[in-house]
Amino acid sequence: MENIKSEIKKLLDNSSIDKKVEIINELREFIHNESPFKNEPVDFVRWVKSDKVVANDYNPNKVAPPEMELLEVSIFNDGYTQPIVTWPTDDHVEVVDGFHRNRVGKESKVIHERIMGYLPIVAIRGEQSSKSDRIASTIRHNRARGKHQVDAMSEIVIELKNRNWSNARISKQLGMDEEEVLRLCQISGLENLFSDNDFSNAWESSDYIEEYEELTDDVDDVIDNYRIPNEKDESRIFHTYDKWECHKAGFYKSTVEGMTKKQAEEAFADFFRQEGLFAEVIENVIKEWKHSCEHYLTNRSMNRIAWLGQASVCYHTGIPSVFAGGWFLLTEKEQEKANKTALIYLNKWLKENNREELELEEALSIGRQTELY
Repeated sequence: MENIKSEIKKLLDNSSIDKKVEIINELREFIHNESPFKNEPVDFVRWVKSDKVVANDYNPNKVAPPEMELLEVSIFNDGYTQPIVTWPTDDHVEVVDGFHRNRVGKESKVIHERIMGYLPIVAIRGEQSSKSDRIASTIRHNRARGKHQVDAMSEIVIELKNRNWSNARISKQLGMDEEEVLRLCQISGLENLFSDNDFSNAWESSDYIEEYEELTDDVDDVIDNYRIPNEKDESRIFHTYDKWECHKAGFYKSTVEGMTKKQAEEAFADFFRQEGLFAEVIENVIKEWKHSCEHYLTNRSMNRIAWLGQASVCYHTGIPSVFAGGWFLLTEKEQEKANKTALIYLNKWLKENNREELELEEALSIGRQTELY
């Protein structure tokens, strides 16, 4: 071992700074490849020229000038105690986490000179290299430190939705609950990303997905092309999520404490099998959930029958809409009866609010929902 150390020291002593860094990186990489911790990115920290490190275009973390100055002071006094997390491309490395450590190393003259124009980096695991996974990784790093900017976060959620990620997957990968995903969608104004799309003609929520079809990183940006259903319909009433009584009751939650998915779906179906219960509960929904009913029942492009059914189940049992697959446990006769009951109370609400009453097919929005979504 002493001979090896002596040879390495001799090699380094006779090298320029750039060559010395190159040799050290090669030695570290060799050791890393033999390390029992080689699956951990922090096991291999290397130094690269700062002009090879570029910022990403999606980081939601913004640091105010005083905090940037504090970060500079921290690095000046304590040195770089954390490397910059990156992923490699053909001619540079892109920052996944550590954008501000990257800035300080480039913009602070004294620190830039001290580290001789280099920056310490680690690379995220290879399986995390798609843009969707890199975005998720950036958010996880920021959220772990309790830092993120709400508006930018909502834009990122939209991008992940555009990449075919469901609310459940976004929730899991970004370390937030599904209600927060819904709030971020609401902030964006793209209501159709999380509400009306959940109501199919068969009352089943479409967001419960166990397998995901990935889109490539070449997917076109279509954020500007999203449309809010009936956005220009002057008769439609909009309310922000914080006013939705259904939201507060847990309508958009993804689990029921103490219940499996199968048990929750069975309980969903049992609700409609109890003679007269649906009519009793739906009456309470249209009386007590004023803002929710206005927001959803004035949307002519959605399945309003399904929403009333799911809302009634949630009101009475606390079971969220994600378990509306229980609808298929009902017989055809039971489904027909539930639809007719929902239509009666939908028309009652419409009439009380000076709106035109509907036939069942219109209330189900058959033939229009597919076009909109």
